[in-house]
Amino acid sequence: MKKTEIINTKSGKIQGYRENGLDIYKGIPFAEAPIDDLRFCPPVAKKNWEGIIEATEYGPSSFQPTSEFSEMLGKLPPESEDCLNLNIWTPGSDSQRRPVMFWIHGGSFDWGGGATEFYDGAALANRGNIVVVTINYRLGALGYSYIPGSTANIGQLDQIAALRWVHNNIESFGGDPSNVTIFGESAGGYAVVTLPAMPAANGLFQKVIAQSAPYFVPEARTKNTRSLMRKLKLKRGDIEGFRKVLPEKIIEAQQEIANDGTLNILPFRPVIDGDSIPEHPLKTFQNGKCKDIEFMIGSNLNETKIFTAFSQELQEMVSNSGESLIPLILGMIGIKADKTKKVLEIYKKAREGKLSTEPEEIFHAIFTDMIFRIPTIRFLEAQSIHQPNTYNYLFTWESPAFGGIAGSPHAIEIPFVFNTINIKVSEDLIGSGPDAEALSEKVMDAWIAFAHTGNPNHDGIPNWPSYDNEKRATMFLGKECKVVNDAFGKEREAWDGLFNP
Repeated sequence: MKKTEIINTKSGKIQGYRENGLDIYKGIPFAEAPIDDLRFCPPVAKKNWEGIIEATEYGPSSFQPTSEFSEMLGKLPPESEDCLNLNIWTPGSDSQRRPVMFWIHGGSFDWGGGATEFYDGAALANRGNIVVVTINYRLGALGYSYIPGSTANIGQLDQIAALRWVHNNIESFGGDPSNVTIFGESAGGYAVVTLPAMPAANGLFQKVIAQSAPYFVPEARTKNTRSLMRKLKLKRGDIEGFRKVLPEKIIEAQQEIANDGTLNILPFRPVIDGDSIPEHPLKTFQNGKCKDIEFMIGSNLNETKIFTAFSQELQEMVSNSGESLIPLILGMIGIKADKTKKVLEIYKKAREGKLSTEPEEIFHAIFTDMIFRIPTIRFLEAQSIHQPNTYNYLFTWESPAFGGIAGSPHAIEIPFVFNTINIKVSEDLIGSGPDAEALSEKVMDAWIAFAHTGNPNHDGIPNWPSYDNEKRATMFLGKECKVVNDAFGKEREAWDGLFNP
């Protein structure tokens, strides 16, 4: 292993390794271990250390449950509460001041990490002459328990602490602290549209790419934390007792809440606490407070199909009863039966002669739009009024996984973005071959161009217009890359007046 030169950071000396034309640094601590009295507290900046940190191995992952999704994305390092570390891929630890792409992983704010091969930053860094950063943050109840006056949004504050470390140190790794793009998928997409609404993050990034950012109201609910503490036999608000519980016991109780049969989706997630998150992020965008942030956001054509594909029982239920499940799904966001009937009629009519109107397909079209595409459009509508560099994509590459029933599902775009399409887990999800290679190059170059200039256009794709509320230009990314104005416009109109997250 060829070592890099020793880097002097604000906290101490670091040495990584050189591989395939890149300097790589892994497991860099950006905060003190959040244990004992620091559990459930905002992150504390890492104290200066003596000697040299050998940053050649990934650091520990956040405590988390196992899931079919997490296993699909590959093995993570061992878990520990001392998980606040980051990884850097850079073409050179020099004075070039390259754009920085700062990745926030998904996983329902419940599982995942920045150290999976799925998110290897080498290809992006090499191809784009950029610095790629991936991070860990506290997950589940350890990161998102809400006790008013005691703890809230700790996982989000971990992300800000990592951004602050990058702001203070990335110049030593050949990066430009004044040109940082935050990008993330799923919960990571949720995070990158939430960070602009957090005052503590002001000035730490200039661009946002949100991939499949789901919508769930970030209301200040204490219910799930109270339920968790009851399961742990703690009194309401007993933060000191909470700090003494083994993390494994917390994860166990957390999973019981998540699996309680009440559609308790994302039980631990960001909340509007009036302090760290003062208002709904969409309101922040609508009010023009993010007008200087260049913005790209998109979703995948069949996001929700992967959620049913993992379960034969659920798949059969949706296949047999998809239409009757729609009132239940829309009821989750307060839409009444008469309005649900109207939405259903619009979707059926819009798809006649063009797309399948089978109950299963209608179910997934509505569910995907409710959770992903319509929230995406609401953020586009808000930001495009204030920021001309606002762009929309829709990913359409079809997965061969699960016998081909998943369409273009949640997470399928990730290996194209990172060009990790040839690892086993990616081949299972996306297939392989020259078409996949070609699409990955086009997607990478769009993300790279955006990181450099705030505009995703490059020679390998048709002209990609910015989004406005008249034409609603959307770049379809798949076997064919093309711009479609107001894609699925009739379905979009079905939500007008019903759904403003």
